Amino acid sequence: MSKYEIQITDKVKKSLTSINKEDRLRIQMAIDLLGENPRPPAAKKLQDSNYYRVRVGDYRIIYSIDDGKLIIQIIQAIHRREAYRNI
Repeated sequence: MSKYEIQITDKVKKSLTSINKEDRLRIQMAIDLLGENPRPPAAKKLQDSNYYRVRVGDYRIIYSIDDGKLIIQIIQAIHRREAYRNI
């Protein structure tokens, strides 16, 4: 069971449906692992923001962490060329 609760926005759920099945499964596995360790060695804090990102192939998972409530909110799971727009 996850240490952190993972909240995925409806926007992210919708964007995941447009991703091919193989990549979608890899992204979902990475999201599940964030529940155990929200700051894995591969995660990087985005400059001038409270968001973190994890790379999954050509895709990026951008998320925020609320350590007080043990919640991870997935902000985006999107192709790298579009990942940093509108954050």
